[in-house]
Amino acid sequence: MDNFMKEIDQRSKLAFSNQMEMLTFFLTDAQQYGINVFKIIEVIETPRNVTVMPQSHPAILGAINFREQLVTVIDLASALGMEPVDTHEGVSYVIICEYSGSIQGFLISSPNKLITRSWKDIRSPGNGTQNSGYLTALTYDDEGKSIQILDIEKILGEIMGIEDTVPQEMVEEGQKLELDHFHVMAVDDSRAARNMLASTLEQLGVQHHVFENAEAALAALQKSLEPNARFRYCLIISDIEMPGMDGFTFTRQVKANPELSKIQLVLHSSMSNQANKVKADAVGANDFIPKFQPGNIARVVLEQVARLREDGAGCQNWA
Repeated sequence: MDNFMKEIDQRSKLAFSNQMEMLTFFLTDAQQYGINVFKIIEVIETPRNVTVMPQSHPAILGAINFREQLVTVIDLASALGMEPVDTHEGVSYVIICEYSGSIQGFLISSPNKLITRSWKDIRSPGNGTQNSGYLTALTYDDEGKSIQILDIEKILGEIMGIEDTVPQEMVEEGQKLELDHFHVMAVDDSRAARNMLASTLEQLGVQHHVFENAEAALAALQKSLEPNARFRYCLIISDIEMPGMDGFTFTRQVKANPELSKIQLVLHSSMSNQANKVKADAVGANDFIPKFQPGNIARVVLEQVARLREDGAGCQNWA
């Protein structure tokens, strides 16, 4: 427990200063890629014994035994349309990660180094960037070499699928509550996550506004405070990892504004471990839920609307 609390404290210091520690690595091209260290459980050499999974996606290498658990291994190079990583000649590696409560392995050619970057120095990629459809952010190392941060959520969604169906009983509850007068803000830099959030909120029948970064979301929140604003937001669902400003910093800024602080704010992340729940609470978030769980998102929305109706409070359309 002591080691766990020390880890929370160490990572929290980075989170509270709008920074991320990442592991950089290589695939089969000369490009450098990066992944948040907090998502990594362990980096191992590719085991000799890999169980082939018949009729699986071409980018799935197979399954390995990791700590007595069967873990699917995805060849990131293959997923990006590049030459697959050679697991027979030389040494290759698997990054074991946790995403939204499940464990996956990502096959890479080699790990490189650990670096820390401010989210202010991590930007969304331009449309002309190679493999930009799978990129969520771009930064540079100390030598000026680019580091591409992949949209792992999109890759996982294409290879393993994303659940976006809200349980029918929740849809029916939403219909009874007439949610079309309540406005929810969703913030996420991942296109796959934004699509899932929009689908979930549409099924509930709630008005929603989706933003791909925290700066745009803050601007919309400020606009909603203007005297002629047509509505106020009653709930914000925000990702944690976002270029420019991360979700922890976004939460602190929202909660520091007396006119915005009463809005319920839920942090929504693929980094679903206990340490992030502790950090979410520390920055003032009202709840924390793992990504790609539409039932949990629906639960939060329904609970919030029910509370607002009970209190007679509102963020209804004022027009």
